Amino acid sequence: MFDIIKKIVKYPRLTNNYPDKALDSSLFIGSPEIDTDKCKLCGECVRHCPSGAIKINTVSNSITIDYAQCVFCVLCEEVCRSGAAKMTNKFELATKNKVTLQKGPWVIDENNIPYEPQALDALLQSKIKKTLGRSLYIREVDAGSCNGCDYEINGLNNPFNDLERLGISFVASPRHADMLLVTGTATRNMQLALLKTYAATPDPKLVVAVGACACSGGIFRDSYATNNGIDSLVPVDVYIPGCPPRPQAILYGILKALDKV
Repeated sequence: MFDIIKKIVKYPRLTNNYPDKALDSSLFIGSPEIDTDKCKLCGECVRHCPSGAIKINTVSNSITIDYAQCVFCVLCEEVCRSGAAKMTNKFELATKNKVTLQKGPWVIDENNIPYEPQALDALLQSKIKKTLGRSLYIREVDAGSCNGCDYEINGLNNPFNDLERLGISFVASPRHADMLLVTGTATRNMQLALLKTYAATPDPKLVVAVGACACSGGIFRDSYATNNGIDSLVPVDVYIPGCPPRPQAILYGILKALDKV
Protein backbone atom coordinates (compact mmCIF):
# COMPACT_ATOMS: atom_id res chain seq x y z
CA MET A 1 0.00 0.00 0.00
CA PHE A 2 2.79 2.42 0.88
CA ASP A 3 4.50 1.65 -2.44
CA ILE A 4 1.32 2.64 -4.28
CA ILE A 5 1.08 5.90 -2.34
CA LYS A 6 4.73 6.64 -3.17
CA LYS A 7 4.06 6.15 -6.87
CA ILE A 8 1.01 8.44 -6.73
CA VAL A 9 3.11 11.16 -5.13
CA LYS A 10 6.17 10.58 -7.34
CA TYR A 11 4.56 10.53 -10.78
CA PRO A 12 2.56 13.46 -12.18
CA ARG A 13 -0.96 13.28 -13.60
CA LEU A 14 -0.80 11.57 -16.98
CA THR A 15 -4.26 12.31 -18.36
CA ASN A 16 -4.35 15.18 -20.86
CA ASN A 17 -7.04 17.87 -20.83
CA TYR A 18 -8.02 17.61 -24.50
CA PRO A 19 -10.43 18.87 -25.76
CA ASP A 20 -10.65 21.45 -22.97
CA LYS A 21 -7.04 22.38 -23.66
CA ALA A 22 -5.37 22.24 -27.08
CA LEU A 23 -2.64 19.62 -27.54
CA ASP A 24 0.93 20.37 -28.57
CA SER A 25 0.72 18.86 -32.04
CA SER A 26 4.23 19.87 -33.15
CA LEU A 27 5.32 16.21 -33.18
CA PHE A 28 2.16 14.93 -34.91
CA ILE A 29 2.10 13.80 -38.52
CA GLY A 30 -1.17 15.15 -39.79
CA SER A 31 -2.69 15.84 -43.17
CA PRO A 32 -0.67 16.76 -46.29
CA GLU A 33 -1.07 20.12 -47.99
CA ILE A 34 0.10 21.40 -51.38
CA ASP A 35 1.32 24.95 -51.83
CA THR A 36 -0.31 26.02 -55.09
CA ASP A 37 2.24 28.82 -55.55
CA LYS A 38 5.10 26.32 -55.59
CA CYS A 39 3.29 23.50 -57.39
CA LYS A 40 4.36 23.00 -61.03
CA LEU A 41 1.51 20.53 -61.75
CA CYS A 42 4.09 17.97 -62.85
CA GLY A 43 1.85 15.13 -61.65
CA GLU A 44 4.61 13.27 -59.80
CA CYS A 45 2.60 13.11 -56.59
CA VAL A 46 -0.48 11.95 -58.51
CA ARG A 47 1.44 9.05 -60.06
CA HIS A 48 2.87 7.92 -56.72
CA CYS A 49 -0.23 8.36 -54.53
CA PRO A 50 -1.16 4.80 -53.44
CA SER A 51 -4.84 5.60 -52.87
CA GLY A 52 -5.38 8.01 -55.79
CA ALA A 53 -6.27 10.82 -53.40
CA ILE A 54 -4.40 13.54 -55.33
CA LYS A 55 -5.97 14.77 -58.55
CA ILE A 56 -5.14 17.47 -61.10
CA ASN A 57 -7.96 19.45 -62.68
CA THR A 58 -6.76 20.16 -66.21
CA VAL A 59 -9.57 22.63 -66.84
CA SER A 60 -8.74 24.98 -63.97
CA ASN A 61 -5.03 23.96 -63.75
CA SER A 62 -5.37 23.20 -60.06
CA ILE A 63 -4.63 20.29 -57.75
CA THR A 64 -6.74 18.77 -54.97
CA ILE A 65 -6.32 16.22 -52.19
CA ASP A 66 -9.29 14.07 -51.22
CA TYR A 67 -8.68 13.46 -47.52
CA ALA A 68 -11.40 10.80 -47.49
CA GLN A 69 -9.03 8.68 -49.61
CA CYS A 70 -5.67 9.97 -48.33
CA VAL A 71 -3.70 7.58 -46.10
CA PHE A 72 -1.22 10.23 -44.90
CA CYS A 73 1.71 8.16 -46.16
CA VAL A 74 4.14 11.11 -46.65
CA LEU A 75 4.98 9.84 -50.15
CA CYS A 76 3.75 13.03 -51.86
CA GLU A 77 6.18 15.10 -49.81
CA GLU A 78 9.04 12.73 -50.63
CA VAL A 79 8.53 12.75 -54.41
CA CYS A 80 7.65 16.45 -54.82
CA ARG A 81 10.58 18.11 -56.62
CA SER A 82 9.37 21.66 -56.06
CA GLY A 83 8.75 21.27 -52.32
CA ALA A 84 5.08 22.14 -52.72
CA ALA A 85 3.73 19.06 -50.92
CA LYS A 86 4.27 19.14 -47.16
CA MET A 87 2.92 17.16 -44.24
CA THR A 88 1.27 19.29 -41.56
CA ASN A 89 0.38 18.60 -37.94
CA LYS A 90 -3.35 19.14 -38.47
CA PHE A 91 -5.42 16.28 -37.09
CA GLU A 92 -8.82 17.86 -36.34
CA LEU A 93 -10.21 16.94 -39.75
CA ALA A 94 -13.53 15.25 -38.95
CA THR A 95 -16.46 16.60 -40.93
CA LYS A 96 -20.16 15.98 -41.39
CA ASN A 97 -20.02 16.61 -45.13
CA LYS A 98 -17.80 14.23 -47.09
CA VAL A 99 -17.45 16.76 -49.92
CA THR A 100 -15.49 19.12 -47.66
CA LEU A 101 -12.72 16.51 -47.42
CA GLN A 102 -11.83 17.30 -51.04
CA LYS A 103 -9.34 20.09 -50.49
CA GLY A 104 -9.11 22.40 -53.47
CA PRO A 105 -9.39 26.09 -54.33
CA TRP A 106 -13.05 25.78 -55.37
CA VAL A 107 -14.25 23.79 -52.33
CA ILE A 108 -15.67 25.41 -49.20
CA ASP A 109 -13.79 24.11 -46.16
CA GLU A 110 -16.06 23.47 -43.20
CA ASN A 111 -13.04 23.10 -40.93
CA ASN A 112 -11.92 26.69 -41.56
CA ILE A 113 -14.49 27.73 -38.96
CA PRO A 114 -12.51 28.83 -35.88
CA TYR A 115 -12.21 26.02 -33.36
CA GLU A 116 -12.57 27.20 -29.77
CA PRO A 117 -11.62 24.60 -27.16
CA GLN A 118 -13.13 26.59 -24.27
CA ALA A 119 -14.28 24.08 -21.65
CA LEU A 120 -15.25 21.60 -24.36
CA ASP A 121 -15.16 18.68 -21.97
CA ALA A 122 -17.90 20.28 -19.86
CA LEU A 123 -19.76 21.27 -23.02
CA LEU A 124 -19.55 17.71 -24.32
CA GLN A 125 -20.96 16.29 -21.10
CA SER A 126 -23.84 18.79 -21.12
CA LYS A 127 -24.69 17.97 -24.75
CA ILE A 128 -24.71 14.26 -23.99
CA LYS A 129 -26.98 14.70 -20.96
CA LYS A 130 -29.31 17.10 -22.77
CA THR A 131 -29.65 14.83 -25.78
CA LEU A 132 -29.63 11.41 -24.20
CA GLY A 133 -30.24 12.12 -20.52
CA ARG A 134 -27.19 10.05 -19.52
CA SER A 135 -23.70 9.06 -20.60
CA LEU A 136 -22.87 8.42 -24.25
CA TYR A 137 -22.49 4.72 -25.05
CA ILE A 138 -20.43 3.67 -28.06
CA ARG A 139 -20.22 0.36 -29.88
CA GLU A 140 -17.10 -0.08 -32.01
CA VAL A 141 -17.66 -2.07 -35.21
CA ASP A 142 -14.77 -3.61 -37.15
CA ALA A 143 -16.20 -3.99 -40.65
CA GLY A 144 -13.07 -5.46 -42.19
CA SER A 145 -10.16 -3.23 -41.17
CA CYS A 146 -6.44 -3.89 -40.75
CA ASN A 147 -6.94 -3.11 -37.02
CA GLY A 148 -4.91 0.14 -37.23
CA CYS A 149 -7.97 2.31 -36.53
CA ASP A 150 -9.13 -0.14 -33.87
CA TYR A 151 -5.84 0.25 -32.00
CA GLU A 152 -6.29 4.03 -32.00
CA ILE A 153 -9.86 3.65 -30.72
CA ASN A 154 -8.51 1.44 -27.93
CA GLY A 155 -6.10 4.28 -27.16
CA LEU A 156 -9.07 6.44 -26.16
CA ASN A 157 -9.40 4.32 -23.01
CA ASN A 158 -5.76 4.48 -21.90
CA PRO A 159 -4.66 6.67 -18.94
CA PHE A 160 -3.42 9.42 -21.27
CA ASN A 161 -6.78 9.98 -23.01
CA ASP A 162 -9.21 8.48 -20.45
CA LEU A 163 -12.38 8.89 -22.50
CA GLU A 164 -14.63 8.01 -19.56
CA ARG A 165 -13.77 11.32 -17.86
CA LEU A 166 -16.11 12.88 -20.45
CA GLY A 167 -18.98 10.56 -19.66
CA ILE A 168 -18.36 8.35 -22.70
CA SER A 169 -18.15 4.57 -22.44
CA PHE A 170 -17.80 1.63 -24.81
CA VAL A 171 -20.38 -1.15 -24.61
CA ALA A 172 -20.36 -4.74 -25.80
CA SER A 173 -23.82 -4.78 -27.38
CA PRO A 174 -25.25 -2.45 -30.04
CA ARG A 175 -28.58 -2.65 -28.20
CA HIS A 176 -27.02 -0.51 -25.45
CA ALA A 177 -25.28 1.93 -27.81
CA ASP A 178 -26.03 5.47 -28.91
CA MET A 179 -23.21 5.68 -31.44
CA LEU A 180 -21.42 3.29 -33.77
CA LEU A 181 -17.72 3.85 -34.49
CA VAL A 182 -17.16 1.90 -37.69
CA THR A 183 -13.73 0.95 -39.06
CA GLY A 184 -12.84 -0.89 -42.24
CA THR A 185 -14.23 -0.96 -45.76
CA ALA A 186 -17.26 -3.13 -44.96
CA THR A 187 -15.94 -6.15 -46.79
CA ARG A 188 -18.34 -8.59 -48.41
CA ASN A 189 -18.10 -10.90 -45.41
CA MET A 190 -18.87 -8.05 -42.98
CA GLN A 191 -21.65 -6.22 -44.85
CA LEU A 192 -24.47 -8.20 -43.27
CA ALA A 193 -22.88 -7.91 -39.82
CA LEU A 194 -22.69 -4.12 -40.15
CA LEU A 195 -26.32 -3.87 -41.32
CA LYS A 196 -27.53 -6.08 -38.45
CA THR A 197 -25.51 -4.05 -35.93
CA TYR A 198 -27.00 -0.84 -37.27
CA ALA A 199 -30.51 -2.26 -37.10
CA ALA A 200 -29.96 -3.47 -33.52
CA THR A 201 -28.86 -0.02 -32.32
CA PRO A 202 -31.84 1.90 -30.90
CA ASP A 203 -32.86 5.34 -32.17
CA PRO A 204 -31.68 8.06 -32.00
CA LYS A 205 -28.31 6.74 -33.15
CA LEU A 206 -25.20 8.16 -34.71
CA VAL A 207 -22.71 6.55 -37.10
CA VAL A 208 -19.10 7.71 -37.35
CA ALA A 209 -16.82 6.45 -40.14
CA VAL A 210 -13.30 6.10 -38.71
CA GLY A 211 -10.34 6.06 -41.09
CA ALA A 212 -9.82 6.24 -44.83
CA CYS A 213 -11.23 2.76 -45.43
CA ALA A 214 -14.54 3.55 -43.76
CA CYS A 215 -14.71 6.99 -45.40
CA SER A 216 -13.93 5.98 -48.98
CA GLY A 217 -12.44 2.50 -49.21
CA GLY A 218 -8.89 3.85 -48.91
CA ILE A 219 -6.28 1.87 -50.82
CA PHE A 220 -8.83 -0.93 -51.28
CA ARG A 221 -11.20 1.20 -53.37
CA ASP A 222 -12.94 -0.34 -56.38
CA SER A 223 -12.22 -3.89 -55.25
CA TYR A 224 -14.76 -6.68 -55.73
CA ALA A 225 -14.41 -7.55 -52.02
CA THR A 226 -14.95 -4.10 -50.49
CA ASN A 227 -17.15 -1.01 -50.54
CA ASN A 228 -16.02 2.51 -51.36
CA GLY A 229 -16.95 3.69 -47.89
CA ILE A 230 -19.54 2.46 -45.43
CA ASP A 231 -22.00 5.18 -46.45
CA SER A 232 -23.08 2.93 -49.29
CA LEU A 233 -24.60 0.63 -46.64
CA VAL A 234 -25.55 2.80 -43.66
CA PRO A 235 -26.07 6.57 -43.19
CA VAL A 236 -22.96 8.30 -41.82
CA ASP A 237 -23.11 11.38 -39.60
CA VAL A 238 -19.39 12.17 -39.38
CA TYR A 239 -16.31 11.17 -41.40
CA ILE A 240 -12.91 10.99 -39.67
CA PRO A 241 -10.10 10.74 -42.26
CA GLY A 242 -6.67 9.27 -41.60
CA CYS A 243 -4.81 5.99 -41.81
CA PRO A 244 -5.26 5.63 -38.95
CA PRO A 245 -6.62 8.79 -37.27
CA ARG A 246 -5.06 9.43 -33.87
CA PRO A 247 -7.25 9.12 -30.72
CA GLN A 248 -7.67 12.90 -30.40
CA ALA A 249 -8.88 13.08 -34.02
CA ILE A 250 -11.48 10.44 -33.20
CA LEU A 251 -12.58 12.39 -30.13
CA TYR A 252 -12.90 15.49 -32.28
CA GLY A 253 -15.13 13.49 -34.61
CA ILE A 254 -17.34 12.49 -31.69
CA LEU A 255 -17.74 16.18 -30.90
CA LYS A 256 -18.81 16.81 -34.49
CA ALA A 257 -21.32 13.97 -34.32
CA LEU A 258 -22.94 15.33 -31.18
CA ASP A 259 -23.50 18.66 -32.92
CA LYS A 260 -25.41 16.72 -35.55
CA VAL A 261 -27.97 15.36 -33.08
